[in-house]
Amino acid sequence: MIRGVSAPRVVVVGGANVDVVARPLARAEPASSNPGTVTVTAGGVARNIAEVLVRLGTPTSLVSAVGGDQHGDLVVEVSSEAGIDLTHVRQVDGATGAYVALLDVGGELVGGVSDMTDCDLRPDDLDADLLAGADLVVLDGNLSPETLGAALDLAGTVPVALDPVSVPKAARIREVLGGRRLFLVSAGAAELAALGDVAAEMVWERRGPEGSTLTGPDEAVDHPALFVENVVDVTGAGDAMLGAFLHAWLGGATGAEAAAYGHAAAALTVASAHTVRPDLTDELVRSLL
Repeated sequence: MIRGVSAPRVVVVGGANVDVVARPLARAEPASSNPGTVTVTAGGVARNIAEVLVRLGTPTSLVSAVGGDQHGDLVVEVSSEAGIDLTHVRQVDGATGAYVALLDVGGELVGGVSDMTDCDLRPDDLDADLLAGADLVVLDGNLSPETLGAALDLAGTVPVALDPVSVPKAARIREVLGGRRLFLVSAGAAELAALGDVAAEMVWERRGPEGSTLTGPDEAVDHPALFVENVVDVTGAGDAMLGAFLHAWLGGATGAEAAAYGHAAAALTVASAHTVRPDLTDELVRSLL
């Protein structure tokens, strides 16, 4: 285990990896090498959400795994400096997970590949007291069905938010969610369709620059995305939305207020070259509201 701080309010369980992001300098020529930029940063859906939460002021513990390699060192260093509790991050002998994303010249995602093979979390990586004692548990779809099911069991009555991450990963965890009620599911339309009829108090469908729809017990409300004149990189925008939403909700915001706050955090994220902006603060997010 990697030593960290104690007493988190939020526990986030899932992927911690590096993001390798490639962006051409001009419109890319298919089947050819294109001049551009390639960056390697700390990433992972769960890790990103945890960093967003702590930068906004919510104490957060991450449960994940990284390799004992340079990429793992990078993830640990950045996460620790941000203030995430890493007590329950396990170091493995294999390679740290990697997400490779290809963007177009406008910063929008063309496609990506995720390799998390060596860093899959096991049910016995989960601490029962940690999960049951949290104010909120956040799970991502990088978890195997067995580990996701175990996390839901250990969380008990604690509110659980889920980001299924991708269509294949949503389909993989679909069965284990049957009959279990979640606090929030946040994803794009394709991921939500792959999950099927999941029981949740709120479902937040994210549609990128077209905004989002938050469906609660009584109604569905559309929320516009904030206009961003210069999109630099969309990587991490959904993670910023969800992390910011949860921070606001924990602070007493309504669902509608939390969604607006989440969109502000996403707008700040896509205008930055960072997966999680290092200057992200509650004050900065509120400056857009």
